[in-house]
Amino acid sequence: METTVLIIVLIFIVAVLYSSVGHGGASGYLAVMALLSVAPELTRPTALILNVFVASIAGYQFFRNGHFSWRLFWPFAVTSIPFAYIGGTIHLPTNVYKIILGVVLILAALRLAWKFSSDEEPSKPNLFLSLAIGAVIGLLSGLVGVGGGIFLTPILLLMNWSETKKAAGISAVFILVNSISGLLGNYAQVEVLPSIVTFWIVAAVVGGVLGSTLGSERFDSLMLRRVLALVLIFAGIKLVFV
Repeated sequence: METTVLIIVLIFIVAVLYSSVGHGGASGYLAVMALLSVAPELTRPTALILNVFVASIAGYQFFRNGHFSWRLFWPFAVTSIPFAYIGGTIHLPTNVYKIILGVVLILAALRLAWKFSSDEEPSKPNLFLSLAIGAVIGLLSGLVGVGGGIFLTPILLLMNWSETKKAAGISAVFILVNSISGLLGNYAQVEVLPSIVTFWIVAAVVGGVLGSTLGSERFDSLMLRRVLALVLIFAGIKLVFV
């Protein structure tokens, strides 16, 4: 009973923090489930389902506040969607999956902890490079069970292709379409999810509404995100080495 309540509380916290920066939170949910020893075959579809709900809310909030660009979004999405489906159909050996997931969690921690800022005017990305990046992110997203925002957002910001809040809005919608595609490729495992997942969805939705509302308007959660980053690093190291 204590573990059940703890998972619900942690999912709520993850949803608040991730949605505040336009993310669905899959890497955080995966970290929670890894730390609390949820069966590996349940983690990927569960994280993607929670992603769909939270990314939908975050995407709407950022879009509503003008933080989105179709011109930037579509080249990444058009290749990521089919490749996320392909990744979702691939079932890696548990030991390989844990190592890949551990590395992804550590990368996610770096994304959460880093504060991106630039005074330069954003530049236009190369179309073919955007298509290639989308394909790679989509495949990895489907394989691991994330939406890909932890990869796309840093790329948009480090390459100076977008300002921060617009990158968050683009990533939220990107995460949504990739999560749906990954779920379709992983549908067989979705059918056997336990009923407790319903409570996790409720916690994620409430957290997503709160976090995305604050994040799209006025919330700067850098310190809290850095605390969460430490949790992700711990979970990642646990998956890779234990």
